[in-house]
Amino acid sequence: MPTEFPAKSSAEADLLAVWMKCLPDQPEQGRQVIERYAEPQRRYHDTRHLAAVLGWIDRLAGDHDLFLVRLAAFFHDAVYALPPGQVTNEEASARLARRELSRAGLEQEDMNEVARLVRLTATHAPGARDPEGELLCDADLAVLAGTPEEYAGYVAAVTEEYSFLPRETFAAGRFEVLSRLNQRDLFRTAKGRALNDRARANVEAELESLAAELGIVVEGSGP
Repeated sequence: MPTEFPAKSSAEADLLAVWMKCLPDQPEQGRQVIERYAEPQRRYHDTRHLAAVLGWIDRLAGDHDLFLVRLAAFFHDAVYALPPGQVTNEEASARLARRELSRAGLEQEDMNEVARLVRLTATHAPGARDPEGELLCDADLAVLAGTPEEYAGYVAAVTEEYSFLPRETFAAGRFEVLSRLNQRDLFRTAKGRALNDRARANVEAELESLAAELGIVVEGSGP
């Protein structure tokens, strides 16, 4: 019978319960992964974000391999160095996933798939016929489809997370990321497509605000 490890909060206990459904023989490993999301530099990419992504996976899921998608969700922001190190945070998280899941005894094919899914969250652009990639990316981006108040809270948290950057540098980087996302449908799963319009309205409103701040003239938006 797996050993039970106490969590620091009810939120972490809930996350650990989801982990145990995936890897019931690895409670300590799960606790260590979850603790990464409580690092002090995180303001948005924290345990609340992890719980939200896992929740959206369940809400958007269809005929998907949820075992691997959930594991990828646990690892997708497991490394979150600010600023990133010699490799991107997504690449570092993918490498961590491979190391930890190897210790857990997963098959090579499954480890490769989890690492691949983690890397996808760098661009949120899965290829054709990639239902698991679509599901993880949609769950990670679902925050974009919140109410205006929820979206404002998300933006405030991300802004605080990157407060070590000069404001103009952050705003320019944020504008570039959102502009790239705004050139395509944000959500690709069957259930996620219903979120596209609301998310686009939020993203375009923020782009307009950033453009005004940066003195950028935007001729058009959307695909």
